[in-house]
Amino acid sequence: MKVAYSVELEIDSALLGDKHEHCLDAFARDIKLMKIEAEEIYDSIRYDAETLRVTKTTIHMPSQIVAPIFNEALVGLNDEVESIIDRLVRGSSQLDIVAIVGMPGLGKTTLASKVYGDPSINFHFHIRAWCTVSQVYSKHNLLLQILCAIDSGSCDQCHTMNEDDFAAKLYQQLKGKRYVIVLDDVWDIDGWNLLKHSLPDDCNGSRVLLTSRFHNLSLEIRPDSKPLHLRPLTDKESLELLQKKLFAKEDCPATLSEVVLHVAKCCKGLPLAVVLVAGILATTQQDCLEDVARRLSSTIFVENEHCMKTLEYSYNYLPDYLKPCLLYLGAFQEDQNIPVRKLLQLWISEGFVRRIEGKSLEDVADNYLMDLIGRSLVMPTQRRSLGGIKVCRIHDLVHEFCVEKAKEENFLGIVNVDDLHTFPGPSNPHRLSIYPSTSKGPIKSRLIFPNLRSLLFVDCKYGQQLDLDGSSLKFLLSKLLRVLDLGEMHCLYFPREVLFLVHLRYLRINWNFGQIPSAIANLSRLETLAVGGPLVRNIFLLPNAIWNMKTLKHLVVFPHYRVGGLEFPMDNVECSPDLEHLETLSLAIDPSSQGQSLQKILSKLPSICRLTCVNGNDNWHSECNASAGNHDGILVLDYLSHLESLKMGGFAGYEFVFPLNLRKLTISYNHQPWSKISAIGKLPNLEMLKLGPYSFVGEEWEMEEGEFQNLRCLQLLGLDIRWWTASCDNFCCLEKLVLLNCFRLEEVPSCLGETLTLDIIEMTSCHESAVNSMKKIQQEQMDMGNKDLKIVIVERRKWSTSSS
Repeated sequence: MKVAYSVELEIDSALLGDKHEHCLDAFARDIKLMKIEAEEIYDSIRYDAETLRVTKTTIHMPSQIVAPIFNEALVGLNDEVESIIDRLVRGSSQLDIVAIVGMPGLGKTTLASKVYGDPSINFHFHIRAWCTVSQVYSKHNLLLQILCAIDSGSCDQCHTMNEDDFAAKLYQQLKGKRYVIVLDDVWDIDGWNLLKHSLPDDCNGSRVLLTSRFHNLSLEIRPDSKPLHLRPLTDKESLELLQKKLFAKEDCPATLSEVVLHVAKCCKGLPLAVVLVAGILATTQQDCLEDVARRLSSTIFVENEHCMKTLEYSYNYLPDYLKPCLLYLGAFQEDQNIPVRKLLQLWISEGFVRRIEGKSLEDVADNYLMDLIGRSLVMPTQRRSLGGIKVCRIHDLVHEFCVEKAKEENFLGIVNVDDLHTFPGPSNPHRLSIYPSTSKGPIKSRLIFPNLRSLLFVDCKYGQQLDLDGSSLKFLLSKLLRVLDLGEMHCLYFPREVLFLVHLRYLRINWNFGQIPSAIANLSRLETLAVGGPLVRNIFLLPNAIWNMKTLKHLVVFPHYRVGGLEFPMDNVECSPDLEHLETLSLAIDPSSQGQSLQKILSKLPSICRLTCVNGNDNWHSECNASAGNHDGILVLDYLSHLESLKMGGFAGYEFVFPLNLRKLTISYNHQPWSKISAIGKLPNLEMLKLGPYSFVGEEWEMEEGEFQNLRCLQLLGLDIRWWTASCDNFCCLEKLVLLNCFRLEEVPSCLGETLTLDIIEMTSCHESAVNSMKKIQQEQMDMGNKDLKIVIVERRKWSTSSS
């Protein structure tokens, strides 16, 4: 690995035109010596037939992977689910603690999630919130998790509020309401002590559902509590779970029934062990399945090692190209939700993803992720509207394994930002992941690691400061090769120095200024640039030099819950070269003065696939309301032949000519009359449509025949609509419908009751008459035999949920 990284740096330096003598000949000699030594080791190993067959099973595995099952039911433990629900909705009127305790891997979080999503819980409690605690936590993070679950608008205020403000706001939000809050994976009583004063007890039956691996924790919180000690699965339940994961709805072949039963028994009732073993067997060729199963059953240990032996086997059975992808997940914090798009970009930037003819690197990386999911090593936690995985995570035991294995191989080092002054330890990692701190002042540190190639600050909140000395800066500038993710970390004297990290592929940085300097073009290998900052609207002006950055693929603004975008320079834009590889862009532009400029910019982006375009005018919101419809411009976008996802906001009065290949469209504050929506309805490939506030104005929306033929997901958010008419023809493919804050809508189209493709309907804060019409549709769907349809109704004042 050391030689490989050294060769990589030398080649990159040579390609960049560095004027120093390169030593590739010396590396070539080292490689030849290692090859000779490796061949000698290989020849000295005796391989029996079984080993050869097992080795063969690691080939062709990805083709056998199927899409993961979401929200799959628990195997066994139904009595436990009912018992917990009963304790939550009945019993004392005082605030009570209900705890689920047990060893790692028993399924505590899965059980809590099943209870949390039960319709009776939704109906009984006014407020539900989920908070993951884990080993490393802060009061700020815990409060923010709960507040964002209750009110997503709280996320917008996180940069301006301190912990005391958060605590007071949470108390006010919960006061007088009957609430249930899940505190998942609690390690000590300190986490509870940070939150307890923000949880009012109004003697109305509010509850806290707590999961922990420590049996006495709930007794420390409340001595008279009676924790549920989660039991292991029985042999029969273990077999049922193994068969379900391994064969889905098919029956286990008779020739394998005996060995599968033996493997299930060896898992000793630990669900995590069962699914990990299933992940190995599911990716094994059929003719080798029995041999691998017998080998596994003789080597599985779960009592004291908490599945570590099974995890070791899962890791060893991975193809070589998947091993670094799995270990890289250790860079993120335990129990952290990981955005999939960011993860795949990091994998690509690190060089883990192989090029396959006819496929993009993103598609290959997505296949890698699906492979790891199929092996039960990664858990999908949130789907995209049109399928695919949006957010994922790994079990805390898998995280523990990844961290230890990555450290052992010097692949990745993990350190808390408070401990940087004592780091490095005995290892010398190629990558360093720095976890956040609760400290207030600047942290002085030296970051000198001879092999360091990538540096990630994981979830370090805004305001955290890192003060690097001169030698550290100089060293990093010469060494960082792949990734620098500063997140929201404020690095004193560092941002401008970043512009000289000429080898970087991935840069995520908190920028404190409104303009990106022209020196950004020094990063001639950069593929992903993500910028954010404390600016009110997160609008950043790009330099003219941006047109010379030929390798750029993703140019975005974070965080996503705030309005933001990047402004392109318009000086002589017609003569600027194309950004041929740019696929993702967060763009800010003032349509009132630059409507045609938008088309000029987009004409320079022939490969754009995902575009977010916001109004860059500081007064756009007030102007949008005051002068809606004053513009007569037409924005022609049909030449964007690769564009699949488009988000437009603040283009009042403009008409659009959309590309025919568009699959996802989000519109807000465009103030179009409903008569103009036909241009959208006729798009042949449109599968998801999200209409936000003031996207279209008027009291009536009448869908025309032949429109929205392929629409699978429709979301109406904050619209002023009163009447909505449609026919079954408009909903022939509809799977999901979301209505949020449509206060005036009197009735939903009755033809929804005849739409057999529907999977879920969500209705929040809508007119009572619309709610009643939805309940009629629910009954019609039941009468038609659509028992899988889920309908969630949250009324404006009375909170209720029904499902079928």
